[in-house]
Amino acid sequence: MNKGYKKIILMVCIVLMVGLVGYKLFNDRKVKSENQLTNDQNTSANKKSNQEEKNKEQTNANKDKSTEVKKEREFKEGKLKYNDISVPVLMYHSIDYEKGNELRVPKEKFKEQMQYLKDNDYTTLTLDELYSFLVNNKPIPEKSVVITFDDGYEDNYSNAYPILKEFGFNATIFVITNAIDNEKPFITSAQLKEMEQNGIDIESHTLAHDELNKLPYDKQVETLKGAREFIEKKLNKKVKYIAYPFGKWNNDTIKALKETGYDMAFTTVGGWSNKSQGIYTLHRVYVSANYDMNEFKRRLTNPKYNVSHNKSNNN
Repeated sequence: MNKGYKKIILMVCIVLMVGLVGYKLFNDRKVKSENQLTNDQNTSANKKSNQEEKNKEQTNANKDKSTEVKKEREFKEGKLKYNDISVPVLMYHSIDYEKGNELRVPKEKFKEQMQYLKDNDYTTLTLDELYSFLVNNKPIPEKSVVITFDDGYEDNYSNAYPILKEFGFNATIFVITNAIDNEKPFITSAQLKEMEQNGIDIESHTLAHDELNKLPYDKQVETLKGAREFIEKKLNKKVKYIAYPFGKWNNDTIKALKETGYDMAFTTVGGWSNKSQGIYTLHRVYVSANYDMNEFKRRLTNPKYNVSHNKSNNN
């Protein structure tokens, strides 16, 4: 074999070896890159899964907390009464001072009234508990009271809410949903969420403080349904109760309430609530800034105080 031929064979062998080494290095890098990508994807997926699990746990915890707050109590001790007896449902609006405006009860007067309830062992009922009492004859403490606020003023959060928390009281705010986050002096959705999680029930006062008895049936359905859906979406809760703006309603209103999923409704007719009035036309005890403590006590302790709220002020 001549020398030229040997050189050719040697060069071919060298080229093949270089090619094999290069292929191996390229393949190793590719495998490593693919493995790294797979590991990164797995790590990302695990992180996402862990975060989703944490979010789910937090959501469940919030739901559990809400459920705990809203759970109806079983009253078995002490003097009880049943649903043939009336219950005072206090009706407030704004908790603040404004000269000449009887709807605005000063914070100091409101606290004095709440202190009286506390000192005299009153139980503040939720609306679920009142409903069970009136409809299902579930017993409640003899000295029971319901606290409600109409419209949803910001001072319900800044002035009333801290006092209610201090005494551990339940209460309900009937809100005008179109005013939330949009108008002063009305409340915000963030404030509503905080209160809803701490014993304050948020219910409907229609979309725009509508005089329901002046609306055709389809418009009544629209405002009742719209307000309910707004609150349910904002607070992740079921809305079942309403207070009529201006205390106004008609037969169409009750029909519309049933169609849109409401279970109980309140007027502004002065008096204690009882089942004989009808579950959609319950009375309430108006609380004016002009009343002294003696008048407050009289309305709270006498189911036949027979002082009606002047309809010109029915808000």
